[in-house]
Amino acid sequence: MTIQVAVAGASGYVGGELLRLIAAHPMLDLGAVTGHSSVGQSLGELQPHIPEFADRVVVETTAENLAGHEVVFLALPHTKSAELAEQLPTHVMVIDCGADFRLQDPVAWENYYQTNHAGSWPYGLPELTLATGEKLRTELREVRRLAIPGCNVTAVSLALAPALAAGLIEPNDIVSVLSVGTSGAGKASSIDLLAAEVLGSARAYGVGGTHRHTPEIEQNLSLAAGKAVTVSMTPVLVPMSRGILAVNTAKPGSRFSLEYLREVYQSAYGDESFVQVLPEGQLPRTASVLGTNNAQISLAFDEHAQKVVIVSAIDNLVKGTAGAAIQCMNIALGLTEQVGLSAIGVAP
Repeated sequence: MTIQVAVAGASGYVGGELLRLIAAHPMLDLGAVTGHSSVGQSLGELQPHIPEFADRVVVETTAENLAGHEVVFLALPHTKSAELAEQLPTHVMVIDCGADFRLQDPVAWENYYQTNHAGSWPYGLPELTLATGEKLRTELREVRRLAIPGCNVTAVSLALAPALAAGLIEPNDIVSVLSVGTSGAGKASSIDLLAAEVLGSARAYGVGGTHRHTPEIEQNLSLAAGKAVTVSMTPVLVPMSRGILAVNTAKPGSRFSLEYLREVYQSAYGDESFVQVLPEGQLPRTASVLGTNNAQISLAFDEHAQKVVIVSAIDNLVKGTAGAAIQCMNIALGLTEQVGLSAIGVAP
């Protein structure tokens, strides 16, 4: 069985990761690769780390160039996917790695993105624990449209959802501070960021609840808690090319104990291939998940401040985007969920 796939936005960071994973997937056959300013260039020039596809030439991103495939990955800037997706046939599986279909609330979308809400699609975070005790995975089987979460969202949601579902942390005083690599800003932005601001420095951005991932995090965590959740989320740009380390703190709930918290997380993630709860005393590092579809999580309790501390690490380009897209595609197509997603990472 061979599945023909296309990648729109093939010249960017996410497009490059998708191509790398497609090359390693035994059931995928790459068709069209599309772009905008890169039209006419070869992938050998644009993505030289994937020699298998070096002779492929980027064509214009149009519905006509994408429609003849079984699966289309959209690795486009936010707000650019909706119009294109509407033109693609319903039998084509469309997987959007941008933000266009993530948010369920039109008001939240319009407040943070200042455009009309295009609607919401089935949401691609299979391991998300819901208030019902189920995982979001059950809602992804056989769907033809998929919205892949934001990378910061994945790091925070996986870290906190089981605790909220079990009532072990309070839902209204959660603080998440994330150290984020420059690739999270996209390829065009990262060149300037690296040269001008990142080397030997770090800076916060999206401060004061303004980051676009805030409503998406709250949407996920509210599904886990079964009630409204409020999060103060601040990303910090740090001098590394990829990766996210999220430090999340919350007030303990009335049922809290660290032993019970560990039991809850072992129950939530013990059978998951791509989420590892680390042993007591061991902390996540971005280097440990580099190039993988893994999320690492550690649990602690600050007795002095009476705060639960949950730390997570992911590779923003893999578990945070492209790896999640492949994982969700596997589920939706009825394939083995892990196929094409090696647990082996790369050296930092």
